[in-house]
Amino acid sequence: MTDRELVELRERAARGDSDAVGQLVELAGERGDLAELRRLAEAGSSDATDELVQAAGELGDVAELRRLADGGNQDAADVLAEIEED
Repeated sequence: MTDRELVELRERAARGDSDAVGQLVELAGERGDLAELRRLAEAGSSDATDELVQAAGELGDVAELRRLADGGNQDAADVLAEIEED
């Protein structure tokens, strides 16, 4: 995907295009782009939140998992507890 296509996809997502949001979540997950996932999650995408928890867990990003868990995300709390057990 070109930079221009990515910009256009973000613009569509900002206008409420759920397909564009889904594509952005998928792309960000594939790239491990936590910043993009965080932005999408904060905009209300539960899929982005789920992907963010998964990516942060895979990367061992304790700070991100703690931030999500402190915000009430039980999945993040569970992953954080698993990491801290190891």
